[in-house]
Amino acid sequence: MKDTMIIEIDTTEIDSRLMNECANILKQGGTVAFPTETVYGLGANALDSKAVKKIFEAKGRPSDNPLIVHVAKTEEILPLVKEIPEKAHRVIEKFWPGPLTLIFEKSSIIPHEISAGLSTVAIRMPSHPIAIRLIEESGVPIAAPSANISGRPSPTKAEHVVEDLIGKVDAIIAGGACNVGVESTVLDMTGEVPMILRPGGVTKEMLEEVLGDVSIDPAVENPNEIKEAPKAPGMKYTHYAPKADVIIIQGDLNNTVNKIKDIRLSYEAENKRVGIICTDETRDEYDGGIVKSMGSRKHPVTIAANLFKVLREFDDTDVEIILSEAVDTVEIGQAIMNRLKKAAGYRIIEAE
Repeated sequence: MKDTMIIEIDTTEIDSRLMNECANILKQGGTVAFPTETVYGLGANALDSKAVKKIFEAKGRPSDNPLIVHVAKTEEILPLVKEIPEKAHRVIEKFWPGPLTLIFEKSSIIPHEISAGLSTVAIRMPSHPIAIRLIEESGVPIAAPSANISGRPSPTKAEHVVEDLIGKVDAIIAGGACNVGVESTVLDMTGEVPMILRPGGVTKEMLEEVLGDVSIDPAVENPNEIKEAPKAPGMKYTHYAPKADVIIIQGDLNNTVNKIKDIRLSYEAENKRVGIICTDETRDEYDGGIVKSMGSRKHPVTIAANLFKVLREFDDTDVEIILSEAVDTVEIGQAIMNRLKKAAGYRIIEAE
């Protein structure tokens, strides 16, 4: 067990001394969990193989699951990649800093562990002020997957990180809640047509406005479509799962509500405790089970911000089954459903 420091930093008035202390841990090959605008990340010096291995050990992360490298300035990409395609320059100018990760052909200085042995590397520039300062102060690119035990719901609050990683990392920066709530969009820039490998806060529609044609990897909808080693984090494995089993019910909203009620009653007849994930519009429709709303369907960004929080809240209850409403897969809804499906292990019931 490590003696993990928990360091509170105010986002609006960042303490330089505390940031320097955290940066020194990274310089010395240690691990620091920190907030980004998407979720909390677990960081280590991306150019130090031994430090990167500590990330995998702390998370229990499979070694064939690549990591994202975080930078604070666009020019910091240059030593890390073979080239920056013209289309990449366009999306960098539009969406960085922000929740967009780009995949490039990697340079020789990227450790094997970062890319899981692939010829590519995933890079992004976060917009969270603490994340940017940490990269700047440390003077190195920071490798950082989500700061949770592998497979668990991603952490959007420092308390989530403490729950999963206390005693396993050197320091945790407590810097408030993350406002996007789902991990970054991952866009592969190595082909003729840019391809989304993981949907996130920067949507396909937003990317198409800048790039024109953008494709989506078939594995986003069906993990059985993965034909080779995954280029992006989270493509291959079940993720985001709470302790209880999750089942998604999708279809017409009224039919969905009625189907969830019927399924809840059948599980309760077996003396099983049931949780329900719903939205503000349907919360009052349910008269049994433990009911939690992700937010309003009119504001899907709030659903994205609350999804992982709600999944983790169920871990503090005694529910054995969680029945979740589906949401429309328009814009950020695609990212929400991607995470929900992974949490459910792709167990989906149609409400007819």
